[in-house]
Amino acid sequence: MNRSTTSDRPGPMLWFVLFVGVGSIANALWMLAGPMHWYTDLPAAIPDTGPFNPHFVRDIGGAFLAAGAALVWAFFIRRDRFPLLAISGVFLAAHALVHAYDTLRGALGHNHWLLDLPGVYLPGIAVPLIAYRIYREDRASNS
Repeated sequence: MNRSTTSDRPGPMLWFVLFVGVGSIANALWMLAGPMHWYTDLPAAIPDTGPFNPHFVRDIGGAFLAAGAALVWAFFIRRDRFPLLAISGVFLAAHALVHAYDTLRGALGHNHWLLDLPGVYLPGIAVPLIAYRIYREDRASNS
């Protein structure tokens, strides 16, 4: 079995985790520092979700900052990897479910399936799956 994902040498899954983590931190810093600029200029049609609320944008920025920091931490610190990925995965999956719900009920146009795929749905599905895989590998190596 290829155990490169949980060894000291990161495999593709962990590089993906680092990429999502750094991207989440960058997104968070933009949300915190320039919420209106983020709202109007992120190429994901954010105004479709409702009127601008700087407090709300910054709150979500804080969540992205925490999730991103946990993902970066998980990349570097093996012993903490599973809980950090699991916690980040909960936020990212919940975020994806909110987007899916709003698109399914018609609050967002069908174009949001594609707009949200790289930054919302892919991380929201992949990070929890990676967390689960690492959990299973940890259990197998401890038995």
